[in-house]
Amino acid sequence: MNAVSLRRACKAFGDVRAVDALSVTVPAGSIYGFLGPNGAGKTTTIRMIMNIIRPDDGDIEIFGDTSIERARTRIGYMPEERGLYRKMKVGKVLAYFGAIKGVASSELARRVPEWLERLDLASWADKKVEELSRGMHQKLQFAVTAINAPELLILDEPFSGLDPLNTDLLKSIILGMRDEGKTVIFSTHVMHEAEKLCDFILLINRGKAILDDRLSSIKSRQRSHAVCVELEGYTGFITDLPMVTRVDQDGSRLQISLKENADPQQLLRELLDRVRVQAFEIKVPSLHEIFVDLVGASDVQDS
Repeated sequence: MNAVSLRRACKAFGDVRAVDALSVTVPAGSIYGFLGPNGAGKTTTIRMIMNIIRPDDGDIEIFGDTSIERARTRIGYMPEERGLYRKMKVGKVLAYFGAIKGVASSELARRVPEWLERLDLASWADKKVEELSRGMHQKLQFAVTAINAPELLILDEPFSGLDPLNTDLLKSIILGMRDEGKTVIFSTHVMHEAEKLCDFILLINRGKAILDDRLSSIKSRQRSHAVCVELEGYTGFITDLPMVTRVDQDGSRLQISLKENADPQQLLRELLDRVRVQAFEIKVPSLHEIFVDLVGASDVQDS
């Protein structure tokens, strides 16, 4: 079963086509990343899924239903613009939103302290929201999104404002939700955040889909033009090898860039003839590198 399906969805604001005939299918029980630079159309796509704005053309289904209203109780939505009642206490605001979402008071009595503990906010339960740091506010917003145990979570830039420790904490919770069979869609313009988290990715640029597939499939199709090595012996000869275009040193490791059609195995044979090879790794392109290669460095730098 698919959690979300978009078929040729379009949205324009004046002369700007924010989303241009976008089709994507999000399988239930997966983590799906909407990736791309700022202004690519990620937030507009999410707002169309949530029926905050209507598409100019195309169809959107959630759990096979074209009505967001019928599916709304199954969704948790965390918008890019955070909005919580700043004068309310942390525990109260979480319970308030849980009640709005239909969670019984007896269940909230269990879930509220559980979520506050899980997100390291238990000691702040009686503090006002306005007293929280930006990162704490972000974690509370996530708890508000998840308090009703939705089947589908849609998170717009969920890691913005979080330090590395809290980013890892949120990622581990998201992975746990996926393991429970929930579906998570999240948007980000920072590629490395999604690298170890997503099952599927949709790379968007200027409102169009550039790539849409399993992350593993996308990376397996990208031919590597670099290897990382650790060697013993004189290495000055490497730059003169016919398949080599560049050599960069990082501590004890060398990254060797190869010509487009060069065979890394031929490089390995050349090295084995002249030096002791302690490590030899064909470098798999990162999502950032794949995106830059497909879209162009200027689009990523402009973000």
